[in-house]
Amino acid sequence: MIMSYLWTGMVVVSLLVSLLNGTGANLSSAILEGASSAITLGLSIAGPLCLWSGLAVVMENSGISSFLARVMSPVLQRLFPRSYADSKAANLISANVSANLLGLGNAATPLGIAATRRMKELSSTSYANDELCLLIVMNTASIQLIPTTVAAVRSSLGAASPFDILPAVWLTSLCSVGAGIMAAKILRRFFPHD
Repeated sequence: MIMSYLWTGMVVVSLLVSLLNGTGANLSSAILEGASSAITLGLSIAGPLCLWSGLAVVMENSGISSFLARVMSPVLQRLFPRSYADSKAANLISANVSANLLGLGNAATPLGIAATRRMKELSSTSYANDELCLLIVMNTASIQLIPTTVAAVRSSLGAASPFDILPAVWLTSLCSVGAGIMAAKILRRFFPHD
């Protein structure tokens, strides 16, 4: 709701400033070009996103996701001890982290929502507990091994080697997730609630 007011306000302010400066023609031309570019970009990345989302379903059906869950279990169990005791929550958390590792933000979002709902069901409080906040922080930081969405955008814009950004993505992902987890653990000491 707030975002709709924010976007509407930005559009109205842009229109008013454009009219006051006498650049209405430039604004209308930019609006049309932007809309066209957005549709072109959306269509160009739809294919790779469908491919990788389909691969995520294949991984789930073939048991690769379960294997990844077992591999990540020691780390995730330490980060989410109470939630990981519930098998459904553990599977959802693992699937969410796996989707983020594969750079499937579109697939990770519904899995993250399902995981947070399950964690909320397990919680005895009416507010977000520390583990739920940590999962949201990890989702926001989004550690990635294969940045499929970014590679798809780079490919659609003509990059000769869309995956040549892997070392930078790995380094920034590790830094952002590490900083997020550390901040969540430190802030938990100052604002404890479970």
